[in-house]
Amino acid sequence: MATVTVGLENLEKTIEKGIVLLDVWASWCPPCRTFGPVFEAASEQNPDIVFGKLNSDEEPELATRFQIRAIPTVLAFKDGNLVFVRPGYLPRRALDSLIDVLRMLDAKRCSQEAKARNAARA
Repeated sequence: MATVTVGLENLEKTIEKGIVLLDVWASWCPPCRTFGPVFEAASEQNPDIVFGKLNSDEEPELATRFQIRAIPTVLAFKDGNLVFVRPGYLPRRALDSLIDVLRMLDAKRCSQEAKARNAARA
């Protein structure tokens, strides 16, 4: 599966189900250009996962929403929940490991545990 372009108009629909990886990037960023082919290759080998590209220059509102401070940044969602954020270049082996972990992750349980921790802090 090829990557999809993600923006404000399609973000929610894109992340709502399954595993979604977003590459937050910019065209002027050398590490982003190096990571792009790694991300694209992973998308071809994992057709069950949605791989999206979010251009931080074209989508500043989303970059702000996700508190992007460095690019590239990889965001991972499972069943609509943000479960992973990592700024910087992600080597292929690390990306493959992330994908393996995401497949095993119970996102609903993680969300419930996070809500319980937040309620306990209040």
